[in-house]
Formats: sequence, structure tokens, C-alpha cells
Amino acid sequence: MTELPKTFDPAAIETRWYQHWEANGLFRPDRPGAEPFTIVNPPPNVTGSLHVGHALDNTLQDIVVRYERLRGKDALWVVGTDHAGIATQMVVERQLNAAGQKRTDFSRDDFVAKVWEWKAESGGAITSQLRRLGCSMDWANERFTMDEGFSKAVIKVFVELHQRGLLYRDKRLVNWDPHFRSAISDLEVETKETQGGFWRFRYPLADGVTLADGSDHIVVATTRPETMLADMAIAVHPDDARYQAVIGKEILQPITGRRFKVVADEHADPELGSGAVKITPGHDFNDFEVGKRAGMKAADMLNMFDADANVVQTADGLIPDRFLGLHRFKKDGVDGAREIVVAEMKTLGLLVPHVTNNKEGEEVAADFEPRTIQTPFGDRSGVVIEPWLTDQWYVDAGKLAVAPMQAVRDGRIEIVPKSWEKTFFNWMENIQPWCVSRQLWWGHQIPAWFDDEGNAYVAETEEEAQSQAGNKKLVRDPDVLDTWFSSALWPFGTLGWPEQSETLSRHYPNDLLISGFDILFFWDARMAMQGMEFMGDVPWKKLYLHGLVRAADGQKMSKSKGNVVDPLGLIDKFGADALRFFMAAMESQGRDVKMDEKRVEGYRNFATKLWNAARFLQANGVTASTSREAPHATLPVNRWIIAETVATVQAIDTAMAELRFDAGANAIYHFVWDQFCDWYIELTKGSMDEETKAVAGWAFDQILVMLHPFMPFITEELWQLTGARAQELIVAEWPVALYEVDTDAQGEIDWLIRLVSAIRTARTELNVPPGAKLRMVVRDAADATRGRLDRQGAALARLGRIESLAFGEDVAGGAAQIVVDEATFILPLEGVIDIAAEKTRLEKALTAAAKERDSLGGRLSNPAFVEKAKPEAVAKAREDHAEKTAEAERLKAALDRLG
Repeated sequence: MTELPKTFDPAAIETRWYQHWEANGLFRPDRPGAEPFTIVNPPPNVTGSLHVGHALDNTLQDIVVRYERLRGKDALWVVGTDHAGIATQMVVERQLNAAGQKRTDFSRDDFVAKVWEWKAESGGAITSQLRRLGCSMDWANERFTMDEGFSKAVIKVFVELHQRGLLYRDKRLVNWDPHFRSAISDLEVETKETQGGFWRFRYPLADGVTLADGSDHIVVATTRPETMLADMAIAVHPDDARYQAVIGKEILQPITGRRFKVVADEHADPELGSGAVKITPGHDFNDFEVGKRAGMKAADMLNMFDADANVVQTADGLIPDRFLGLHRFKKDGVDGAREIVVAEMKTLGLLVPHVTNNKEGEEVAADFEPRTIQTPFGDRSGVVIEPWLTDQWYVDAGKLAVAPMQAVRDGRIEIVPKSWEKTFFNWMENIQPWCVSRQLWWGHQIPAWFDDEGNAYVAETEEEAQSQAGNKKLVRDPDVLDTWFSSALWPFGTLGWPEQSETLSRHYPNDLLISGFDILFFWDARMAMQGMEFMGDVPWKKLYLHGLVRAADGQKMSKSKGNVVDPLGLIDKFGADALRFFMAAMESQGRDVKMDEKRVEGYRNFATKLWNAARFLQANGVTASTSREAPHATLPVNRWIIAETVATVQAIDTAMAELRFDAGANAIYHFVWDQFCDWYIELTKGSMDEETKAVAGWAFDQILVMLHPFMPFITEELWQLTGARAQELIVAEWPVALYEVDTDAQGEIDWLIRLVSAIRTARTELNVPPGAKLRMVVRDAADATRGRLDRQGAALARLGRIESLAFGEDVAGGAAQIVVDEATFILPLEGVIDIAAEKTRLEKALTAAAKERDSLGGRLSNPAFVEKAKPEAVAKAREDHAEKTAEAERLKAALDRLG
């Protein structure tokens, strides 16, 4: 047994132990006959760095995996990274730009080769960061969504979905990023508030038609005037009396001369503006749906932009030449289509000015009404997203969603917390076709080839496609697949599918998926769709959705706010164990985690307390236990700590079964800090006989095992330093949760703890000098209490600083009275403190506390304060009110003790 250093230094042990575990294959010990347990890690982007969301997500996963490994299971934690199409291509393009080059200077194959070079040199930094967090992943079988085996699975799924009629090519609106010249997913769109305008224009009715009031035009309002060059209709509500006479009549668009109809559609809100809405189905998602309802085919909808969001001619050829080539709006100081459209409509007298009154009451006209607009941006490009009508590949998500919904309904997939089921069903029941093609070079190139007539031939290889096409010349689709398409295969593609291996059959379905709620639709639901379609079974039996990690004030973290917390910085400062324990203790189902560095520091102190307890035990001759079974014990204090240990094992088992990470962390925390360190060690100081040494060593071993999933580094270090071990802690055995509890012993020690705690509280509240020893007089004690006082008298004297004990004596002068169960314990204070002065102090303090309590209570009972004040101000007032209420109660109790 090695003597423990005086201080605990996490940095000195974390790297050493992680390297030892990984080098010795301890993350995946050979357990062929054991019950399998499988979980897959959401593959982080190969370009990514560890953020606090990763820290939470991976900590929770590692806790579960280490727990199941300790329970003897064949625990597999699948690990890998995602090729991250847009993000990775952007990183490499930036490197080329810095060298004065650009992507198009290279052939596609040469550029892709450069991306692979970048990955080999710089990609995957996050994998080393996950190691720093302590993640016990199966690194020996690390996967990458672009590796050869996984790519084979991706191509096969695409082809088979097409063969089954579940994947097709269609013309629809997509989120188009003009910077990347690619469609992007909803997850990659970031909506921001921008200062924009609300323009109003008069659209002339054609053929002399007028409204009921005689107007020869309809006023429409828009935040995107440039799109009028591709307008195809005006929509009015079918019940709006103002427009009944013109439904089906035609509008003459002033700039293009295009004629189109007034259509009835409930999308138009009679209460909003004029109640009439211009419809540009090729450049607005809502308008696209209105157009379809009006009988327009997607192929006939007009598109006025190219891939760079510059104006191109529409299919009907009606956009005037002066607009062609313009950007959609002002760019680099040059007016775009928006500015010129507004100017021309104004010249034509068709711009309705926005009129307001200035300070002098005079009317002032402006071209538009200033509005705050919710504007979509590409999260990586920072460019305004353009809804763009284009040909893309789509998955029939509606059909694929049926089986997962049924699996959730019948319990084959359990969603935790259950409250997320409603959100899941709402999205799945209204799911839209899934656009899976991206206009990039980096990614899985779509296995489709086109002939000169535009017919597509989908096959796993070019040879197979050519055999379908005969002797026609074919060109492969240059697009790649959405990265979510490949990651949707993660639960089975990482296990060797489409090969039917023992690994696949043993570990699919996975047991659990832990995921942030924010990717429930983008990843989780799609895994369920693909897994059930290709494996015929659910991808995982349980789906746990955790919240976000927010700043201390509850705000979402963002670089612009300057409130982003670096988890690696916290690991450097406090150690990985402290950060992990914080994440577990704060993870309460259905709630976000508020980052609190002070609490992380507190859990660093918890690790130090554990370390110091180990040093105390070692100094008193306590060594490692030789058995999972509790030692034979006769002393009440030893039988009590055994029972408390077993109760903690049971509490953690229950918490883990329910995925209550906070409950599990808090159970072991309070057992270690309160029962073991604060009470058991104190109660046994100076009386470490052989029985107590054996029990203390056993209990401490159980602590190390129970705490290991939460704090793996310090527990492994202490496991090795406190005695000879047959194996590392990471592959030890979970404690036995069976023990015949001695209720008498448990009741006796609980009684002693309550009595000592009450004595210490009274001494503190009444300002009794710490070194003063007091007499104690006991009244109304039953025989059982007298027996306990006899057996625990020495401990009571030492811990409560009691110098003598008597029964039933009269007490002269002031005294503190403590009631525990049926007995009253009196502490004479005459000559120990100035009782009159102490009463005066307590009365003044009570009056002040009650005054503050009542003042705060008055504010909180005022609806104006609760409803109008900032939420953080209301929360602070409630916190202060609770604190002053407790303080007043404590001071009153202290006064009552003095009589």
C-alpha cells in the first residue's frame, strides 16, 4: 500500500489513468458470455471542439457505460466522428483561400484528396478532448461516416430506398445558402432579428375590373419587394368581403407585365395589412404551399434567382433585361433588385408611402414602415438564406415515420422524459419530405447517373447503372448526401451492416440513446426511421433527451454575448471529475442546466474531502477490503454504516434505472460527505478496533465503486493506492445491494446524529464558546433512550462537548432545551454565556429578520411587481424571502430554547 500524497492533484492522475485504461483495452474488456449493453455516441463533427453541450452529453453517456460495465455487462460504447460536409469543406476552402487558391482551381477528386489530407493532419481534435473528459469509448473500433465500410452502408441504403419507392427526385423549395451554393438543413439555419422594412404597393386589376368600393387596384404588403419579379398570384381570404368580387380575376403586374389571378386561400389574414398577400411560390415556403393549393405545379413555378442569388430570367421571359444579373438586394454598395424595384414602383406612383407624424404633428412620408424581421441566415456562412426552387433528392419521410410512431405508442421505444412524446408525435405526424442532397464536393456522392434526357439511374456502382441505361452516355450526379442521412444509419452501420455479423446481431438494437432534445428530429427520429426500415426493429429501446447547458443567468450561450464557457478550461482549473459530477448533479429531467463555476469548484472540494478521508483511513491502519460482502459487525455504528452503504447502492440503482442522474449523484454525494466523512469517521475516531477497520475499509471500497461512474479518475487512483487489488476499478464489480438491516442499530445512530446536531446548533445559535464543555440534564427519557445514552455516552461527550450527564435534576438559571423524540435535554448556561445579553441580541436579530421577511413578502404579494419586474428580480426576491423566513424561524427557536 502506497502512502497517499497530502494533496489531491487531478492533473497528475487524469492523463496517466486514461492512457492506462485505453492501452490495456479496459474500455471494452473481453466478456463474450456477458449480457450486452450498447450505446452509440452522437458523432461530433470532425471539425469540432468540445463545448459544454458535448461535456454534458458525453458525461451522461459515460456514467451509464461505466455503471453497466461495473455490473458485469459487455458494455459497448460506439464512438466515431461525422464528416460534416459543409463545415469541413469550409475549413479546407479557408486554408486554400489563405494560400491564394480556391476550390475551383482543383478537380473534384483533387479537392477531396486535400480534405482527406486535412483530416489526417488536423481532423478529430475533439476525440482527444473526449479523452480528457474521461469518456470510456471503444476507440479500438472508432468509426468515421466516410470510412469505407460505413460508406458502403450509406450507398446501399440510398439505392434500396429508391428501389422501394421511398426516395425520389423532385422540384421543391429548399433552404439555399448562396455562399456555399448548396441546400442546407433546417438545423443549419439560424434565425436572427434584423432591421428591415414593410413596403406597400398597388397592384392594378386587369381588364377594368374594380373592387366593390370602386378601387382599380389591390394593395399588397411585403418585406421582400424584389420577389415581385416572380409573383404568380395574389391571395385573399375566401371570407373577406372586400375581395369577393375579384376572386378569379387577374392582376397586371406593373414591372413585368405578367398577368396572374387573385386566388382564395386561408393563408391570407384579413386582419393583417390590406388582407391581400402577393404570392411568389418559387421563393417563399408559405407561398409554395399556396401555389400548390391553387393548382400550380412545382415545375411551372417561376424561379428568378441563380445559385448566387442574382436575378436570372424567369421561364416566361418577362423580367426586364435591366434587372438581370443584379443581386437580390444591395451588395458591396451596389443597389440590387430590391432597391431598383422599389424605385420603379415609386416612379410609377404605385408605392404606398408609410405616413407618420413628427414631433410638430406634421405628416412625414417614408417608402416603408420600419420592422424587425425574423431573418434566416446560414449558421456557418452568415449569409441570408434564400428559399429556392430546385431539383433535389427527397426521402418519403411520411411513410418512414409510421413505424417509429407505432414503436413509441406500444412501448418498444421509451422516450424519457415522457413529456417529449407529444413533441415527437406532433412533428412526425406533420413531417415533410426530407431533402437529402447537397451541392458540395465533400461527402457521399449520390449514386445516381443521368443520361442526356435527364433520366436518372440509381445503382450502387456505375457498372450497374450503365447496365440499366444500356448504351446511353451517363454522367454521375455531382451532389452529395446530407450528413444527417449518413448519421441516421449510426446504430447499425457502425456495427458492420450490411454484413450480417455476430457483432450486429449481438448489439442491435442498442439499449439506450442519450441526446440533446434539439436534435430529436434531425437525428433521433431519422435513426428510428432508417433502423426500422432496414433492420426491422427499433434502433434503441430507450431515448433519453437532456436539456441545454445555459449561462448562469439562464441565457443561451453564444459568442456574441460573451458568455460561452470552455469545458477544457474548467477541466484545467478543477479537474475532469469535478466537471463531470457537476453535469450529473445538475441534470434534472426536463430542465436545462445552468452553468455555475462555483458549484464545479464545490465538487472539486468534494473530491478533496474524499481524498482526505482516504488519508485518515490509511493513517489509522484501514486497508482495502477483500470481499464484496459486508464484514461481520456487532457495533451499532458499524452496522449502521453498512446499512447506509447498502441503502446508497439501492438509491443509485433506482436512479440509474430511471435515468435520474441528479438523484444518483446526490445520493452518493450526501452519503460520502454526510454519513461517511462527517459522521462515521467522527464517530469512530479514537476507537478503530479490528472490526471497525474492516467495516471502514469495506465501506470505503463501496464508495469508490459507486462513485466511479461519476468521478472515474480520483476513484481509480484511490482504489490503487489504498491496497492490493486484483484488477483495476474500471472493471471491478458493482456492490451487492443485499443486507439484513439492523433497524435497532440504525435507529440508535440516527438518534445520536440528531441529538449531536441539535446540541451543536444550540451552541452556535447561543454563542456558546467552542471550547466550553457543558453539563447535560435529561428529563422524560424512556428506558430505550437511557440505554442509548449509556452505550453512546463517550461519543456524545466528544462530539457534543458534554462534560457530565444527569437525569431529572432541577436546573437553576438560564438553560437551552432540546427535544429529541420523547426526551428533553437541558444544557445549563449560567456562567457560560450572558443570558440576558444573548436574549437581547436574539430579539433584535429576530425583529430585523422578520421585518425584512415581511417587506419581501409584501413585494411578492403585489401582482404589479411579480408581473412587471424582470424574472431574475422576482426570483431573487423569492430567494431572499425564503432566506429571511428561515432565519427568523431559527432565531425564534433559539429564543425558545432559552425559555
